[in-house]
Amino acid sequence: MIRIVIAEDQEMLLGAMGSLLNLEEDMEVVGQARNGEEAITLVKRLQPDVCIMDIEMPEKSGLEAAEALKPFGCKVIILTTFARAGYFGRALKTGVRGYLLKDSPSEELASSIRSIIEGKRIYSPELMDDDSCDYGKKMEVLELLTNDPIMNKTPNQQRNTMGTVRKYFSTILDKIKLPAG
Repeated sequence: MIRIVIAEDQEMLLGAMGSLLNLEEDMEVVGQARNGEEAITLVKRLQPDVCIMDIEMPEKSGLEAAEALKPFGCKVIILTTFARAGYFGRALKTGVRGYLLKDSPSEELASSIRSIIEGKRIYSPELMDDDSCDYGKKMEVLELLTNDPIMNKTPNQQRNTMGTVRKYFSTILDKIKLPAG
């Protein structure tokens, strides 16, 4: 069972996310926080596998809380509504395992949590900015995106996965100013 703490200052969204994730057979939301300080306290006390945090919260932001949680071995996923210059670089520096858009489908969040538990990192291409990420980090993300095993999928699933990977490659190559090919 994947144990999760969620930190979100908008109460309706906090409750909805908790309810949706609790519907997953392999996930359990063990704590809910309304700010970064509460998230840190809950993670220390409950020792979840994953902490999902809004990037902008009172008392401590999601990125500040992620930095404070580094020694505790909890994998952190940051959720945000908008891309902001410099945030992606800060997320990478704090060791955040996921940096995702809030408007993604709930199935995508659940799938991302499972992938992160397996050791992967998941970053929404729309959130990667040129100002905060050097070429080497972009190539590392590019490599991580290609490590998704597709060999055990049906041919149709393989085509869909390859199309998604091509889309990610194109987005990243556009951002690092390399010709797609």
